[in-house]
Amino acid sequence: AALARAGLASQAVSRSRDDGLTLREVWVTAAVRCAPPANRPLPRERDTCLPWTARELELLVGVRVLVCLGAFAWDAALRLTAPTSTAPRTRVARVPFAHGAELVRSGYTLLGCDHPSQQNTFTGKLTEAMLDTVLARARELALLAPSGRARGGRRGADAGGTGRPGSDGAALEPCD
Repeated sequence: AALARAGLASQAVSRSRDDGLTLREVWVTAAVRCAPPANRPLPRERDTCLPWTARELELLVGVRVLVCLGAFAWDAALRLTAPTSTAPRTRVARVPFAHGAELVRSGYTLLGCDHPSQQNTFTGKLTEAMLDTVLARARELALLAPSGRARGGRRGADAGGTGRPGSDGAALEPCD
């Protein structure tokens, strides 16, 4: 629902693959590609998956913003944007995660957002307003108008705005 409120999705809810949902200049990915035991990924799993996430990011043209949902995604984004990110075990400068944190690094702006887990939303650690503020800032930084169109009328190669790789417009990169 938050992506729809931000003008980045065609509808608030998706119930199936063919229900018509389209994303506008957004690509959603995960720092870890498998479901780890107890839903607690290890740094080793993050580092193993990092090359796949790096390749996705290489394929996306015009990405300006990485929205990191939680500290784990923030750490993965720090590794992705490190000058030596080709070596997963390379020591990365520790920039602390915080909700609303903003960091410009290697041509990207990283935005920190508390993870929208039930634990965080049910306890009020992350509210709708807090998530909406981060997504509005991401849209602003990505130079997208409220409709999801890149300012100046540019659109991605995918005229439907699905956010598929190969888009030549601005893109947001939520990660986790």
